[in-house]
Amino acid sequence: MASPSTVHEVEHEGKRIVLVGTAHISASSVQEVKEVLERECPDTVCVELCESRLSALRDPDAWQRMDIFKVIREGKTFLLLANLMMSAFQRKLGAQLGVQPGAEMLEAVRIAEAQGAELVLADRDVRTTLQRTWRKLGFWSRIKILGQLLVGMISREEIEELEIEKMKQGDALAEAMEGLASQSPVVKQVLIDERDQFLAERIRQAPGNQIVAIVGAGHLEGLKNELACPHDLDTLNRLPPQGMVGSVFKWGIPGVILALICYGFWTADAAVSLEIVQRWFLINGIFSALGTALVLAHPLTILSAFVAAPFTSLNPMIAAGWVAGLVEAFLRKPQVQDFAALSDDILTLGGYWRNKITRILLVVVFANLGSSIGTFLGGFAIARLL
Repeated sequence: MASPSTVHEVEHEGKRIVLVGTAHISASSVQEVKEVLERECPDTVCVELCESRLSALRDPDAWQRMDIFKVIREGKTFLLLANLMMSAFQRKLGAQLGVQPGAEMLEAVRIAEAQGAELVLADRDVRTTLQRTWRKLGFWSRIKILGQLLVGMISREEIEELEIEKMKQGDALAEAMEGLASQSPVVKQVLIDERDQFLAERIRQAPGNQIVAIVGAGHLEGLKNELACPHDLDTLNRLPPQGMVGSVFKWGIPGVILALICYGFWTADAAVSLEIVQRWFLINGIFSALGTALVLAHPLTILSAFVAAPFTSLNPMIAAGWVAGLVEAFLRKPQVQDFAALSDDILTLGGYWRNKITRILLVVVFANLGSSIGTFLGGFAIARLL
């Protein structure tokens, strides 16, 4: 039988809703889902999945059809890299316990289809969630989050199945959520609170009088509170505009740099003007090239980052990493074996450098990071001449 602490019944407007809290890498969660659904035989089964996540679970080889050029052109490199790291972390824990991440959700889908129940994919699209999170994070917060994911991915610490099961208990989950909020309230708001509201509204709107909802245990308490309130799904799906600070940095810094260069040419002699140009190109180009070199990019890619960075840093519409990433993708075009090995390569730090796909993503990230550092240092170097 399912543990009472992971199964909750809620009455709402004549509907009986059974909430089942699971751990996404727990063998016992798969059995709990099976027991509850076979016992309840509900009209509707809601699962904490969106279309893209369900497709990924059903077709784990979908990476082989990824268009890396399109990812770079659309500026989604950071999002894809973060998604890969999160997937790697879950797969690593699942491998330790011999359970496919999301197996309990696939089991719920299988039983719903076998019983002829209505299936509702109740979660917000994962791409929307990641984009909303990314838009609300500052630059250094993004770096910090990626760093935390990387540390979790390369950690060799083993996790016991008993610890996974403890995570489904209310007190442990409350402590985990409080810890997440203290580290990054923005991340908790978008990943937990907003999705509690989205899931609750989708479950509220689900057809039938007997509903079973399969969700991660971390959402149980939030769902019990949010089910009583209506929520606007359009608002929760809308991407927030870029923040004022981000816009100021995006357009203001290049404007200041251009103003300093123009002022130098207008007021200084030819030797100082030449020094201004040299400092800008060398400092910006060297740091961006250094970033690409750190990920062992092709020599021509390193050269392209060096040449592009001084120009792209003055143009908010294009980034040095995009140029370097496209050059790397052209020179070292991913092969079939790279796509086939991606799911295994992302489990190790060395795999990110070995696989051509992830190396291209790292080229974009590190070239942009180097260019950003070079922009600030180059600006100060110019200002010191005036």
